[in-house]
Amino acid sequence: MSVLPTERLPDRVTLRTSPAGLILMGGGARAAYQVGVLKGIARILREVRRGLDPTIAQGHNPFPIVVGTSAGAINAAALACRADNFQEAVAQLVHVWENFHAEQVYRSDLLGVVRTGARWLTLLSLGWMVRRSLRMRPKSLLDNAPLRELLAKMIDFARLARAFDHGHLRALAVTASSYTSGRHVTFYQSLNDYDLPAKLQRVNLHTRITLDHLLASSAIPFVFPALPLTVALGTPGGAEYFGDGSMRQISPISPAIHLGAERVLVIGAGQLGSPGMLSGMDARGYPSLAQIAGHAMASIFLDALATDIERLDKMNHIAAALTAAQSRALNLRPIESLVIAPSERLDGIAAQYIGALPRPVRALLEVLGANRGNGAALASYLLFESAYTRVLIDLGCSDTLARSEQVLSFLTDRLGPAPSHVPKVVVV
Repeated sequence: MSVLPTERLPDRVTLRTSPAGLILMGGGARAAYQVGVLKGIARILREVRRGLDPTIAQGHNPFPIVVGTSAGAINAAALACRADNFQEAVAQLVHVWENFHAEQVYRSDLLGVVRTGARWLTLLSLGWMVRRSLRMRPKSLLDNAPLRELLAKMIDFARLARAFDHGHLRALAVTASSYTSGRHVTFYQSLNDYDLPAKLQRVNLHTRITLDHLLASSAIPFVFPALPLTVALGTPGGAEYFGDGSMRQISPISPAIHLGAERVLVIGAGQLGSPGMLSGMDARGYPSLAQIAGHAMASIFLDALATDIERLDKMNHIAAALTAAQSRALNLRPIESLVIAPSERLDGIAAQYIGALPRPVRALLEVLGANRGNGAALASYLLFESAYTRVLIDLGCSDTLARSEQVLSFLTDRLGPAPSHVPKVVVV
């Protein structure tokens, strides 16, 4: 498959030097889509190196500033710890996501589901009759203890430190929401302690990123348990319980800009427009718990990003209309952005693969009302099964290759006419 036909080959190019930020949004299993986007970017860069400018280093990291939220925080950390070799980092992510099984993320066996989800539903219906039930309250619908083991294998924190020391990485930031204080916290690791503004219940903390930060950021509300993190933010004892970073996230693009990004690539985990009704959904029946939960998830994971993209576009128009002196006085600068989001509804895809879930998990979701039509959105966040994630990876890759010229414009600078001996570039 040719990504850049011979007649449309760009001029000779080199990678741009202005700091680029990569923003990976949350969405549970939907984050497989962003892995597909990264796969497409890696493929485009290989073509540029092979066909146009061999001086571009094979492992060069095009994103020195990486910001992740929820499952995006996990992908961000995996990329960051291999910032010395972008191609290797993407290949490792693709390998993990193409071979996913739910049991790698949460307890999906009958006993594990009974101890959490089934007990939770039982207590909701009958717990008021038994006082001792107050002492046996489960913390979440599912137990994500297996995820810690997976992350311990995926994330090499020693290599992350070397990436900073050797200049391959400028900043890694992950976000989480405090159930204790109500604050939205951006935890970031960098060689420099940036002066990031705190406002509207948003604070920033310079620290060393750990597995606990990643688990807290990806703790989908109600589904996975919150984690205690020690923070020096005025809380007595310094410890707060944190959950998914997409909650109360007013401005997901902001951390990358404050960490020095002059252009940002944003990868979403769902369509940003108005997708309409999912095929097969009963519009007349009362919404199931799964439908309501899926709607709430969309509000948490998608709405803030769409709003922030609109806000960035407006600020760019304002910055472009100001004089240089006015821009300095208002501390405004234009930020180039490229947004890549799914061209298809991910809940529609998930509806086709609910049967791939382990039987105990499938039974639990059916109790909540998740089926091939109604409630498929909830399942789309929990479908850590290769049958589903591989489709999302393919979709992300094809969406990116379809916009290869925009991606090249975002990543590279033109240097002059391409030489006449440049061969036809083919994806292998």
